[in-house]
Amino acid sequence: MIQTVTGPISVESLGRTLMHEHLFIAFPGAWFDPFVKFDRPALIEEAVRRLVKLRTEHGVCTFVDPCPIELGRDVMVMKEVSEKAGMQIICTTGFYYQERGLPAYWRARTVDEIAELYIREINHGIGDTSVKAGAIKVSTGAPAVTEQEKKFLAAACIAQKMTRVPIITHTTDGCAGPEQQQLFAAGGVAAHRCLIGHCCTNPDHTYHRRVVDGGSYIGFDQIGYDHFQRDDVRADNVAKLVRGGFRAQIMLSMDCACGVLGRPTTHQLTREEAAKIERLKSQGLWQPHTHMFTDFIPMLHARGVSQADVQFILEDNPRRFFAGELLPTALPN
Repeated sequence: MIQTVTGPISVESLGRTLMHEHLFIAFPGAWFDPFVKFDRPALIEEAVRRLVKLRTEHGVCTFVDPCPIELGRDVMVMKEVSEKAGMQIICTTGFYYQERGLPAYWRARTVDEIAELYIREINHGIGDTSVKAGAIKVSTGAPAVTEQEKKFLAAACIAQKMTRVPIITHTTDGCAGPEQQQLFAAGGVAAHRCLIGHCCTNPDHTYHRRVVDGGSYIGFDQIGYDHFQRDDVRADNVAKLVRGGFRAQIMLSMDCACGVLGRPTTHQLTREEAAKIERLKSQGLWQPHTHMFTDFIPMLHARGVSQADVQFILEDNPRRFFAGELLPTALPN
């Protein structure tokens, strides 16, 4: 059984799944900005509209929202949106990376204390709600994993072994994926229980091969983020992995949010890019959650990735990941 924000479902009920998306993000400190406002009813309305479109037009059944605890995670918003949109939503426990997260209070906790929180949110519920986390989130910065991040990763390993739920990671700038894998192995977590996220930011196919050769799932899960990497480069690298026999380890998603509180915080954005994002948001044109289906998947087809391959990636891989099944043997196409 897999925990969603509305209760447990069987792994066979997952269906077509987006493995790394968000309903709402609020970076630490955004709540104190007097020039930005949080409109909960408007957020829910927009999120329901987007998820209904995903479900009815593109057959998406499950939406995984690995929002870190300190980035505005609101499981009651998730639960309401899930019920109104008819979409299964899976949330996570776990914190963000050191440069942009990890509250001081939790930095002061021991590995066991952090693990205790994760286990409680998985087994008993988040806060005073009955909503249980269905996976663990791990985040690391660039260019390497910090000592603080290693402590939170070690806690995730303890929680994973106790609860058997999988781990979904954030990597920054396409760095440290193999290092995450080494730390998971040292913590006794099997590679196939881990999805190494945001690998598509890195354009180097040899980096992707290191991740899949290490036995984990690989996240091409920032599709549409052109200021990190162009989609044509992402599509080229997905096609190379499929041709190499690794389609059973690929996860596709967009890391897109229905709502963001505050002003842009990503330092890699130029002033012009930040202004463009603000203009699009003000016009209600923030990147749609359908972008992967309308724009990116046709790019894959043009590179020889079949519809059967896409279906396998979006349906079989998430099911196997959550079920904890071993990876099938890689066979080149």
